[in-house]
Amino acid sequence: MAVKIRLRRMGKKKRPIYKIVAADVRSPRDGKFLEALGLYNPLTDPHTVDIKEERVLYWLSKGAQPTKTVKSLLRQKGITLKNELIKRGANEEEIEAKLSEWEKLKEAGASQKVKKKKISKKAKSKEEVSEKSGKPEETSEDSSEIAEDAKADESTAEVKGAASDENDADKG
Repeated sequence: MAVKIRLRRMGKKKRPIYKIVAADVRSPRDGKFLEALGLYNPLTDPHTVDIKEERVLYWLSKGAQPTKTVKSLLRQKGITLKNELIKRGANEEEIEAKLSEWEKLKEAGASQKVKKKKISKKAKSKEEVSEKSGKPEETSEDSSEIAEDAKADESTAEVKGAASDENDADKG
C-alpha cells in the first residue's frame, strides 16, 4: 500500500484549514486517512503549522511520500533536515547541533528580509541614472516631498482657475 502525507481540506467556505494526514494514495482528498499528523492554517499571519514531528518521521521512514505543499511545510519546520540526518546515521547530539545552526541561519535570513526596503521601479531607474551620471542620489523622502509640492501647486492652480472662471461669468 502506497502512503502519501498530504493535506485534507476542512473549515468553512473560503476559510480553509488543512489537516496534515497520512493517507492511502487511492483514497480521495477529503476521504479516509490512516493518521492525522498535524494542522496547517494559511489564513493567519504568519501561517500556522502544527506538526507531530515523531509521527511524521515514522511515516517518512516507512516510505511515505509527502506532496509538494506538505514537503515545503516540513522544510519550514526543519523536519526534512532532521530526516536526512537520521538517514545518514548521525547521532542525536549532531542532529541537535545542526538543527540549532539551521534555526540561527533561518532567523538571520528573516531579519535580512525585513531590513530590505521595497523600492519602486522608478526609484531603481533613478538610482541607476544617477550612478551613471555621477550626480548625488535623490532619496525617496526627497522625491515624495517634490511630489507633494507638485500636487499642492496643481491644487492651487485649479482653485485659481475656478476663481477666474467665476469672474469671467460675472463679467459676461
